[in-house]
Amino acid sequence: MIKKHEIYKKDNWNMMTIEVQGKYIVLREISDQWGEETHTFLSRPALMHWANNRFPKVEFQNNEEEWHQLMAAFKEV
Repeated sequence: MIKKHEIYKKDNWNMMTIEVQGKYIVLREISDQWGEETHTFLSRPALMHWANNRFPKVEFQNNEEEWHQLMAAFKEV
């Protein structure tokens, strides 16, 4: 059974989705800047490690609420 999670979606070119496929967690990140990137994780801690590196809290100093919402979405996976 595949479970899909939408982390964020601004439009069809700026979005991130996660599919849980058995023991794999497949993250698809689509941006108008970089195109589509796919990352596969074997555990939720590995996913959270990537998320914390990809979205460092210091980049959200003026908008910490957005960072908290983003991290909460990752934790729901």
